[in-house]
Amino acid sequence: MLQFEELRLKLLESEKPLNDLAGALGLDKMKEEIAALEEQASQEGFWNDLENSQKVSQRTSSLKNKVQAYDDLKSAYEDALTLIELANEEEDESLFDECSEAVDDVKRRIDSMTLTTLLSGEYDKNNAILNFHAGAGGTEAQDWALMLYRMYNRWAERHGFKVSLLDMLDGDEAGIKSASLLIEGENAYGFLKSEMGIHRLVRISPFDASGRRHTSFASLEVMPEIDDDVNVEIRPEDVQMEVYRASGAGGQKVNKTSSAVRLIHIPTGIVVSCQVERSQHQNREVAMRMLKSKLVEIKERENLDRIEDIKGEQKEIAWGSQIRSYVFMPYTLVKDHRTGYENGNINAVMDGDLDGFITAYLQMKSVEKLHSGE
Repeated sequence: MLQFEELRLKLLESEKPLNDLAGALGLDKMKEEIAALEEQASQEGFWNDLENSQKVSQRTSSLKNKVQAYDDLKSAYEDALTLIELANEEEDESLFDECSEAVDDVKRRIDSMTLTTLLSGEYDKNNAILNFHAGAGGTEAQDWALMLYRMYNRWAERHGFKVSLLDMLDGDEAGIKSASLLIEGENAYGFLKSEMGIHRLVRISPFDASGRRHTSFASLEVMPEIDDDVNVEIRPEDVQMEVYRASGAGGQKVNKTSSAVRLIHIPTGIVVSCQVERSQHQNREVAMRMLKSKLVEIKERENLDRIEDIKGEQKEIAWGSQIRSYVFMPYTLVKDHRTGYENGNINAVMDGDLDGFITAYLQMKSVEKLHSGE
């Protein structure tokens, strides 16, 4: 039947990308590393060093999951092909929708797995710390910062990532002045690093009784969460600590004693804060990890040799240099100014549909890297 033959040809278009994906993922190297790690784990006394044994086990599990994910995808491709051929043989039109969904699912999974091959940065696999800041414009900008905060929460939920609130400062009337999130999951930073910059909103403001159109800005900083085994030297005398009373969106869960901690890195002027843990000591630990993450992110982005080479207050996020515009009026459109990628379904974007923007950015960076000969 013609309709099943067309589906079969559509599925066969995915055969080469699927085979190429095995090489791009480095499956053979993964299997070799798994064998070496399992050999290491079988050695006598391996479990005596608990810290090292846990790292080896986690690495082995991570690699096995990647190999299994590819094997599952290959099986899904073969199952879809078998189903189409069977349905065509039996001329069973009732199976057409199931076959069509299977073909689309295979293509979607190949695209998703291919995307991970574009993540080659040292910290791409790490968790991500997101810092939101409302721009000038009072309540309207603070409401926009809260909208972005919700958007990235929803993106993380779509991908099965864990989200933890680290710090939040409420707006004067609505929204937020600032907030910090930790998003935990494999490649969280690799995906979200593309979102760093100024986000611009154009809409009829619900806070303007005259119903005028407003343009608002909010900034998003994205940093990799740095593991404890990454050595980042910060001299104690370079860090000024302030304590204050927690006052964010947290209801009874927010500790109202002066346990919130703000750290100021004197040489660079970087400020980080945490208020969600129950003790001042815990909040300081989290804030210190945030400070290390911020310093490493700047070092990597500015191609510096040492953390000590970071000088002066960081002003890399400048108003007027927005990476993306979100237009609600007079038409609906979200446009990325770096890649040119657009999506007219603004409600879907605000509900966390950001993968198209992330993919376009990673592909652009991959091409740039290729042309630069790196």
